[in-house]
Amino acid sequence: MMADHDWALLEIIKNGFEAVADEMAIILMRTAQSPIVRDAMDFSTALCDAQGENIAQGLTTPMHLGSFFDAMHHLIAQYAGQIEDGDVFIGNDPYLASGQHLPDIYIVRPIFFQNTLCGWAATIAHHVDVGGLVPGSNSLSATNIHQEGLRLPFLKFMRAGKRDSAIEAIIRANVRTPNLVMGDITAQCAAVEAGTRGLQEMLERYGMERLRVYTAALHDYAEKLARAAISEIADGSYYFEDHIDGLGEQPEPVIFRLKLDIRGDEVVADWTGTSPQVAGGINAPLSFCKSNVYAALRSVMGNDVPNCHGYTRPIKVVAPEASVLNCVYPAACGGRGITGYRIVDCVFGALASCLPDLVAADGAGGSTLPSFSGHYRGSTFVFSECVMGVWGATSRHDGQEGVPHMASNQANVPVEIIESDYPLRIEQYAIAQDSSGAGCYRGGLGITREYRILQDDVYFGVRSDKVKYPPHGLFGGKPGAPTVNRLRTQQGEHILPAMPTKPITLNTGDVFFHTMAGGGGYGDALERDPDHVLNDVIDEKISLTSAFEEYGVVLTDRKSIDRDATLQRRRMLRGEGH
Repeated sequence: MMADHDWALLEIIKNGFEAVADEMAIILMRTAQSPIVRDAMDFSTALCDAQGENIAQGLTTPMHLGSFFDAMHHLIAQYAGQIEDGDVFIGNDPYLASGQHLPDIYIVRPIFFQNTLCGWAATIAHHVDVGGLVPGSNSLSATNIHQEGLRLPFLKFMRAGKRDSAIEAIIRANVRTPNLVMGDITAQCAAVEAGTRGLQEMLERYGMERLRVYTAALHDYAEKLARAAISEIADGSYYFEDHIDGLGEQPEPVIFRLKLDIRGDEVVADWTGTSPQVAGGINAPLSFCKSNVYAALRSVMGNDVPNCHGYTRPIKVVAPEASVLNCVYPAACGGRGITGYRIVDCVFGALASCLPDLVAADGAGGSTLPSFSGHYRGSTFVFSECVMGVWGATSRHDGQEGVPHMASNQANVPVEIIESDYPLRIEQYAIAQDSSGAGCYRGGLGITREYRILQDDVYFGVRSDKVKYPPHGLFGGKPGAPTVNRLRTQQGEHILPAMPTKPITLNTGDVFFHTMAGGGGYGDALERDPDHVLNDVIDEKISLTSAFEEYGVVLTDRKSIDRDATLQRRRMLRGEGH
């Protein structure tokens, strides 16, 4: 079968599909209006075959992309026999549309050629607000999905290229920032139009039947490479347990238990023992659980594995029904992103013992999501951003700072954008000294953001993690420093939990201070090159105290190492005496 194909042509077609998906992503980013889509890049694009299986994904958010499959199958089954050229579908609901959470809205367009359905252009974008209990629609205190915002089953937003004004009116009436939301939906519509043109051009060039055959071959090829990559991992059962700090002012930890079974060229990710779904907005639908497992395993495969649905075929995901990783109606899902990050962290933790050179120590645990809202310049504003990010160390290098979690490909909103559009001032944006986990290679340093409020009566909420359970190190590496959330108001200064659920109102002059957790270290800190320790002190990444106590490096000043004293200090810390 595969031998009958032209391998060069298969590569050309694969690259063509990827170019179309990337063009969709660029168009969406350049035409979006809200900072969370335009600047933070919390969106994804995909090109799918006629059956709704990914054939290419844009360079955007990995944790989204494996979920397209379930949503597309839901849509195709719902509208069987009613899908026409010029239709554009919209949906967001985890239960009614196999969505992820309500802020993530799908815009999907069928692609026809010679009156035949040949594929789909699909986008998903995190919208700044979709109604519900709190601005930004990421309510951690919501106990069911009806409190989280506007629920959309898959609907025909366009018929024969004409927008349904009733659906638009319903959306506008239910969200706090209608112009931004509709602006971003319009950007998604532009992206799927570009995807339609791109695939139609390929159909014109190669012919419908040839492209169908090579699409099937691409899935088979991805599966073959994925199976080869899995077969290189030693057979066995690999275990890992991790936590989310929990919700509210007296949080109860949410437990994740993973057994990763590798048998030949197949893998089963079994989450039996994970916490039941909670009365709060961090539950994940099964499709989102699967998507994050796929993303984590794809990251330890070679670069040559095509990013299409075929690579997921050897991977099975088991999650107990009504658990936090396979929630059932009417569980709330608004803040489910933190759950997705922890899924990936668990997979990496399980793989560390068998793939020590391909897995990093634990990082900051995903994005922190602060939200602010109020009345400003004559209208309601809602500002949310995904603050990234820190990685743990690897067997080859220190952890990185200012980078997204592996499961996302998002960015911090530029300070200038925030300050020009919202009543906020960023008073500090920095890396936090001594926040990295010590090791032969140290973790990345935590990122600090400090927000000053410039007017009264501003709603504030935050979703973060790793306060109680800081990022772990690997193979003797130390954990990173925990997350810190601190409020300074006229009533004084106090520490916030990772995910406060009580309403918070801020006023002029109040300050929210956040430092993300630092990355875990890798290997024994006493094996770190003393010159690297000196350089970190010079760069103010670690203090003289940390150099002495954690790394056993004695510095006569900030420019030179006392080599003999360092040797003696390290012997003492190892318990070797004199």
